[in-house]
Amino acid sequence: MSDLTHEALALDAADGLRAKRAEFVLDDDTVYLDGNSLGALPGAVAGRLADVVEREWGRLRIRSWTESGWWTAPERVGDRIARLVGAAPGQVVVGDSTSVNVFKAVVAAVRLAGEGRDEILVDAATFPTDGYIAASAARLTGARVRAVDAADMAAAAGPRTAVALVNHVDYRTGRLHDLPGTTAAVHAAGARVVWDLCHSAGALPVALDADGVDFAVGCTYKYLNGGPGSPAYLYVRRELQPRFDSPLPGWNSHADPFGMSAVYEPADGAPRGRVGTPDILSLLALEAALDVWDDVDVTAVRAKSLALTDFFLRCVAAYVPAGRAEPVTPLAHAERGSQVSLRCTGAEEVMAELIRRGVVGDFRPPDVLRFGFTPLYTGFADAERAARVLGEVLGG
Repeated sequence: MSDLTHEALALDAADGLRAKRAEFVLDDDTVYLDGNSLGALPGAVAGRLADVVEREWGRLRIRSWTESGWWTAPERVGDRIARLVGAAPGQVVVGDSTSVNVFKAVVAAVRLAGEGRDEILVDAATFPTDGYIAASAARLTGARVRAVDAADMAAAAGPRTAVALVNHVDYRTGRLHDLPGTTAAVHAAGARVVWDLCHSAGALPVALDADGVDFAVGCTYKYLNGGPGSPAYLYVRRELQPRFDSPLPGWNSHADPFGMSAVYEPADGAPRGRVGTPDILSLLALEAALDVWDDVDVTAVRAKSLALTDFFLRCVAAYVPAGRAEPVTPLAHAERGSQVSLRCTGAEEVMAELIRRGVVGDFRPPDVLRFGFTPLYTGFADAERAARVLGEVLGG
């Protein structure tokens, strides 16, 4: 047994979050390092979903909208996510996809902008959909899109800027961007900011209220473990809610949804971010998945995330032949999310072989291996084994 293997076992023994692993459906034959794409299944979800299907839908049927709390679930689940992103209750609503919520937020931000503000700044390395949505929002509002590096967003905001759309963590490299600093600088320029939290919520502390964020969106199937296609969330800062003009007004966000008025009158508060009928099955599966977070301090999650990624990088340096895999994720803690990306020749084939050997990460073209570290269920022995197998693949 190598020194690094001994160290991994010792670190796991001292891990304060280690007991959380038992709350997930995992197998010891696989090292799962793709929770930054799809989180593992919390064990309580299957039973809860069975009850929703068999009792709430199967027996109560339409009564469940009131008796089982279906109607208020988007805000109820939103408040549970709010705690994980540093928001007070009443500012997060769950529903629709991340893409749809990006569209709502960006268009609403442009509509809030003052005279002459017709520019949408977009993170140049953004997940492609964010860019597509920003371009569509620009066509709708008569604005123009300007792509800039996320690190330069603060300096790029100017008198014509209406809104900046920024990723908190780069999905390819794992680089963590400066949320409080960028938000303050964009505000100083007189503009609004929309943060995409897909790769940060549930992996590291976020302080939306304290940092004065205007809007934020995020998915729930990564670090929040809500399941494939689970609904996304939308944060609208409380002070902006009365002026939040959604480009997708639906009956679910009407002040009197069952009045069936021909004239739209938006609801107050977080429900204003709703559109149509909630996806109840996936929404309640997400609610059950969030139970694993009830006794978790996100600062402890962040501490373990950094320790895991530090240890993995050390193991890669020890096991992988020199020059075969180079980190593109920043080494500085202040600039790192909860994943490690390695540039590697033949990365697609390398990842396929890793998966065949029981180490599941993912590949991003043209040459990036991504390994996501989800502290609630990833251990140091997992990190050591993944690096050791990578070394075997690349040295073989």
